[in-house]
Formats: sequence, structure tokens, C-alpha cells
Amino acid sequence: MIALLQRVNSSSVSVDNQKICSISKGALVFLGVEAEDDRTDCEYLAKKIANIRMFGDSKGKMNLSAQDVSAQILLVSQFTLTADTKKGLRPSFSKAAEPKKAEELYEYAGALLKDKGLDVKTGIFAAHMIVSLENNGPVTLILNSKK
Repeated sequence: MIALLQRVNSSSVSVDNQKICSISKGALVFLGVEAEDDRTDCEYLAKKIANIRMFGDSKGKMNLSAQDVSAQILLVSQFTLTADTKKGLRPSFSKAAEPKKAEELYEYAGALLKDKGLDVKTGIFAAHMIVSLENNGPVTLILNSKK
């Protein structure tokens, strides 16, 4: 499972020209679910997302976590993170989980983040979304649940 985190001042998701959710200070998290992923991958990434020190302290150092600063999380499913781009020019998505499994794990990851006391908003699974963001830093981190 792959998560791409972006520290944001604000972010929103629109579907069919309607804004469905938005956050202010926090993290936009794109989540890619691979075929071999399971709940332990969600648990690993939820813990990392909640605790990784990507927010600035009083001196501007990245010493604070989403939990420390009561950051909001916007969680967006993005199967394209699973793309294999090593061969040719067309990405292969053969590593991506089947939609039913991916949706189940995406929802589980969101529930785990909420259980950690975070204010979590979500996109709509498998919808064509327009994601807007104001990146702060910019700070962008890639997390992978596989060792």
C-alpha cells in the first residue's frame, strides 16, 4: 500500500462540479491499494500518517505530527500510485487491487485514522475527482507499507 502525503494549507475534492469536502491546515493523503495488501498494511500506514513529523514546531522544524497539531486529513483513493512504469510508455496497473478489495481497505484506513482522533474527510471511491490544494512547504512524503 502506498500513501503520498502533502502538507497543505487547504485542500478540497469536487465531483461533477460540486465540492464534496474540504479541509484547512492538514494533510492531503492519496492512497493506492495493491493486490497483495491487507488490513495490516492499513494499520501500518494509519499509524505512520498520524504520527509522522511533517508539521513545523515553533522554530519551523518538522517536529510535530498530525495528531500533535490536530491536523485535518483529506483521504483520496488513487489507484494510479500502484502503476508500474518501468517498461514502455503506458503505465501498467496490474499491481492494483480489485475495486471491491481496494474500497474496503480504503474505508478501513479512513476509519483507523478517525480512531486516532483525526478529523478525516474522504473523496468518493472510484469517482472522477478534481482535487485542489495549496501545498505548504512544499512538503510531500511517500510512504509504503512494504518493508
